[in-house]
This record gives sequence, structure tokens and C-alpha cells, in this order.
Amino acid sequence: MKLKTLTIKIQKKLAWVTINRPKKLNALNSQTLTELHHALVALEEENKVRVVVLKGAGDTAFVAGADIRELADLTPTAGAALAQQGNQKVFDFIEHYNKPVIAAVNGYALGGGLELAMACHLRVFANTAKVGMPETSLGLIPGYGGTQRLPQLVGRGRAMELLLTGDMIDAQRAYEIGLANMICPPAALKSKVEDLAAAIVKNAPQAQQQLLAAVCAGFDPQTDGYAAESESFGACFGTDNFVQGTQAFLHKRKPKF
Repeated sequence: MKLKTLTIKIQKKLAWVTINRPKKLNALNSQTLTELHHALVALEEENKVRVVVLKGAGDTAFVAGADIRELADLTPTAGAALAQQGNQKVFDFIEHYNKPVIAAVNGYALGGGLELAMACHLRVFANTAKVGMPETSLGLIPGYGGTQRLPQLVGRGRAMELLLTGDMIDAQRAYEIGLANMICPPAALKSKVEDLAAAIVKNAPQAQQQLLAAVCAGFDPQTDGYAAESESFGACFGTDNFVQGTQAFLHKRKPKF
């Protein structure tokens, strides 16, 4: 699939996926969501990629939200279908991805943009970033998991405040409430993400796949998270990574994953 709204660069086991609509502040439209899905499917099967990073083109915005022009004329039925399809193909897909996904938030992350960052497993913010959920100012609510993931990350009370007021917060506040894993100057964002990815890549990829699945299971109300953890724990014993890791430990050398 020829990409028109994304660029992809693979470097040192790290895939940088850049949402490339800077004139629109990287707003999410249907084409961007479709391309994101196809790109993520392909990268999931790419063995040389261990970690995926999502970022926005330019310095102004990660993703400034959904493309309002596409939403303006939707009916209630069409709006519900859009949210369901977007969640299935992109947001839930990222949350349940079998490789770690990092959001490199390099500017405004509003509405659907913040929802995209929250779907990722980890979030690194430039200290100039501004984030918020302004949907109610448009007569809407978040449709891509924002009402669910925001309370999971920051707690119900703080989530309600952000959702009901629609106010933006800065990167420091996002870090204080647990929305950002770490913050750094804009010029250091790339190296900060690379350092985080390097810390991930040194560990066992097959174990990390089981880990991601077990953590996600704990947030599924229809799944026994403890049972899922036990199953994933057991599955690790049948992997090459387990053999490599234990033998390296017993022979006092570093494992090679």
C-alpha cells in the first residue's frame, strides 16, 4: 500500500512511524487511520523491528485531533460506526500489539491525538507538549477509547476533570498525573526515545509478547488477568528466549536475544 499520510523509517530495530500531515497539524482522517492500520500490520510481521514509535511531523503537533471536516455531517449511526472501526483497526490494535509501541509526543496531542498516545504502551513527551480532551466543546465525547484509557492511566477523578472541562495541560502536569512516562526538551526527544527503546530491546522479545498480552488481559472485564498471566508465564518456558536467558545466567554471560 502506497502511504500518503505516513512515513516509516526503520533504524536499529526501531520503526519510526510519522503521521505526516503538518499543514493539518497531523489531524487524523479516515485515510490516515487506514494507513496506520496497514503499516502496523506490516511492522508486526517485520522481524528486524522490535519497537514501534509513533510521532507527528514537525514541531507543532503530535496529532491535534480528528479531522473535524470529516465529522461535521455524520449521522449518529455513522458516528458510532466510525468510532467502532477506528478502535478496532488502530487504537485497540495498538493496545494489543505484540511489540512495544511508544508515543513520542512532540507538540499538541488533543482529542483523538491524545487517545492515540494513550493507546500506546509508553509515552515520552517533549516538555513543550500540550495535551487535552476538548471534545465536549464540539458537542462530542471521545470516541477512540478516551473515556476508558484516561481513567486507567490517571484515575477517575483527574480524568473526569480533563474530560468535563476540556482544558489543556502541559507536559509537566501530564507527567505528574501519570499520563507521560517521561519528559525532555524537544531537541532530546529522539534520543530519549532511542534510549528507552534500547532498554527494551536488550530483553527477550518472546517474553515481552507474553507480558503485553498478560497486562492487557488484566484490563479486560471478561478475562481473568491472573489466569492469563499464569498461561503466559507457562508459555515462556517453551521459547528459545527462555533457553538463551537461563543458559546465559547460569554461565554468567549476557543473553543474546
